[in-house]
Parts: sequence; C-alpha cells; structure tokens
Amino acid sequence: MSQPRKTVLEPLTRREREIMNAIFALGNRASAEEIRARLTNPPGDSSVRVMLARLEKKGCLKHQQDGLRYLYSATISPAVAKRTALHQYVQTFFGGSLEQMMTSLVAEASWTDGELDALQKEIVRVRKERKS
Repeated sequence: MSQPRKTVLEPLTRREREIMNAIFALGNRASAEEIRARLTNPPGDSSVRVMLARLEKKGCLKHQQDGLRYLYSATISPAVAKRTALHQYVQTFFGGSLEQMMTSLVAEASWTDGELDALQKEIVRVRKERKS
C-alpha cells in the first residue's frame, strides 16, 4: 500500500517532475504504461516503476490496485506541485532570490507592451493589498 503523505516534499529530479506532470495531464489517475508513454525519451518499464515507487516513498504519489495493474495518483494538488517546483527552481538557478529570478524573466523574455502593462498592474495590485 502507499506511504502516508509527508508535509514537506523532498526535491524532485527532472524525471520525477516529468512523471508528476504526466499524471496531472492524465487526469490524476494513470497506469505505469500510460505514464511511460508520455515521457520524453522514456526509460524502460522497470525504471519507470522504480521512479513511481520512489515518488510514493517521497509522499507525492499513491496507488490503487486495478486488476493486475496499479493506478497512480498524486497526493498533492497541482498548485502545491507547482509551488514546490518553482521553489526548487529559484533555489537552483537564482540562489533563492525571487527578485533575481523575476528580473531575469523580465529582462530575457520578449514581452509585448500589453504584457508588461499587465505585469505592472499586478505589482501595483499586490502593493495595494499589502497596505490594506
């Protein structure tokens, strides 16, 4: 049976994040074969099953038996998975600095004036919320 859910998620590898994305894309209920089919350059079947077991141990997945196969589902919401991945990304590439990440995103991307205006409006909105 699956492990109980942990409150703090361990960092995920690139492939583990890809597996989580596949499960969310498959409606949060998928067999190892369905998950493997969605992976880029998929590893062998046994490797996928090892990674699924590792994700269960980390508390990210659980499984239910359906006949002879297991169906996997996430124990966390897509929002929590997104926050965790973003936190890991900021730590890895920007030394934990959200400011550096945002500055880099604004400077590096080709934004339209409308997109920059929308970002500016969001910054103003957040500042107003903090003051009230």
